[in-house]
Amino acid sequence: MIALEHVDLTLGDRQVLTRISFEVPAGETIVILGGSGSGKTTILRLILGLFRPDRGSVRIGSDDISKLPEHQLPRVRQQMAMVFQGAALFDSLTVRENVGYRLWEQRQLPDDAIDEVVRQSLQFVSLEDIIDKMPADLSGGMRKRVGIARALASGAGILLYDEPTAGLDPINAYAIGHIILQLKAKGVTQVVVTHDLDLAFRVADRVIMIQQGRIIFQGSPSELSTNENPAIRGFLDPATLPIDPWKQTPSTQVPS
Repeated sequence: MIALEHVDLTLGDRQVLTRISFEVPAGETIVILGGSGSGKTTILRLILGLFRPDRGSVRIGSDDISKLPEHQLPRVRQQMAMVFQGAALFDSLTVRENVGYRLWEQRQLPDDAIDEVVRQSLQFVSLEDIIDKMPADLSGGMRKRVGIARALASGAGILLYDEPTAGLDPINAYAIGHIILQLKAKGVTQVVVTHDLDLAFRVADRVIMIQQGRIIFQGSPSELSTNENPAIRGFLDPATLPIDPWKQTPSTQVPS
């Protein structure tokens, strides 16, 4: 379980998050929606213990990681794996080496056992045939799927995703959503940060919407779709916004 309670966070002179509270029960998939700069990715960094809140608590299972000393954080982080927006693969390593990197670093399994875990993880994302390729040989969608395979290979029970479908065509974005749904069926706890509405409505048990560092909505996808808050309506359907994005002042008009 993940639980944030009354979390405030200031970075520099900017209040980034204010009174953030939510829970992610074990096995649930939540999606965090919001515009650019709203604080979505910052929440993932808090969950990983990369930031410590000014106030409030961040619990992973029974541990309040906001109060743990730094040397105890790696133990908690072992329960989690991050799928980065750009996949964050090591360009000098093969797919096999990338996926098994965390296991080889830990040295808790023999090489043949690690190799089997790597193969099974790649098979789960339908990429077992590219195990010996280099990241430079992969498409963007394949790189994202390798990133998910690496998270799976770690054995973590909590997966965190930062914009997993960003920059992908509809087919690859659909494939990423399918993988998230498969992991949901297996009982993996997942937190997905995105502004991909199709992905959010497809995979979420519950949706949280952030605006300017504050939660303005928590509930089911169906509750989100019928919410009448103007900020939420504008995010879901920008055509409802009172400002015409194409209207230009004389000083900004494009010459004909």
